Amino acid sequence: MVDLINSSAVLPPAVKSATIPRSFILTTSAPDTTGIVAGISGFLASHNALITEAQHYDDPYGNTSFMRTVFHDNGKGMPSMEALNEKFGASVGKQFSMTWHFHVVQRKCRVLLAVSRHGHCLNSILHRWSTGTLPIEVVAVVSNHQDMRSLAEWHGVPYHYLPIIDGRKAEQEKRMFELFERSDSELMVLARYMQILTPEACRYFEGRAINIHHSFLPGFKGAKAYHQAFTRGVKLIGATAHYVTTDLDEGPIIEQEVQRVDHTQSAEDLVVIGSELETVVLNRAIKWHAERRVFRNGNKTVVLR
Repeated sequence: MVDLINSSAVLPPAVKSATIPRSFILTTSAPDTTGIVAGISGFLASHNALITEAQHYDDPYGNTSFMRTVFHDNGKGMPSMEALNEKFGASVGKQFSMTWHFHVVQRKCRVLLAVSRHGHCLNSILHRWSTGTLPIEVVAVVSNHQDMRSLAEWHGVPYHYLPIIDGRKAEQEKRMFELFERSDSELMVLARYMQILTPEACRYFEGRAINIHHSFLPGFKGAKAYHQAFTRGVKLIGATAHYVTTDLDEGPIIEQEVQRVDHTQSAEDLVVIGSELETVVLNRAIKWHAERRVFRNGNKTVVLR
């Protein structure tokens, strides 16, 4: 019988000493044409890289090819990332007029979380991060209220209280920019941050900020979306995670989820159901962004899962 508590004791030495190789992700987008997949895979193979995962999509409407490739050294000596990036750009990148990025898998996406007074999304993100089920590094929480301080600090995360005083939102947002840069953040997550960002902030966070909208977009907007939905007697409610743009709640959608409801449920019931949907949708969007699976495609996104 195997001792379940000390099961590692019965593993052979080879298994015990096995280490996960350092992996990398190559993301590319290019005008669609013949040979892109072969060009990428051939380049990596010729530089001693072993491909472990690959997803590819050709958008027939935008005539654009998207590809996400995961690889690691095959044991024969792969060039450094700097050298690989330079060689790729001079050959495959140039040949196919590509936009490309190399990423280190083990380097987790550094995330700054923004919240106001509703803590369900923040709580879910912090829990998943602390248990290792969300591949990010939470660097800090920023808020225009003090309500979520104890939650953040319980998880050991710095909490920055940045109130909006006398309508001086631009000054408050400038401090957010400084915090974002000082913490070397890569992504801002608006985890029910109940403030409309100024156009300047939207431009600053272009492609680097994800918002959760408490509605199945396009749909009811504003602070009481679920109450509006209840008044209209909707049969489906949902949540939408999208990138932030200067168009309020109309940025490229990353993920959505819905649940059927009926006339027996109150507005308060819809709030509970909606809150649960929000946490699920936002966590998916963060995970996919952190894993470099999301590609901007005009006003839409391509998510290679």
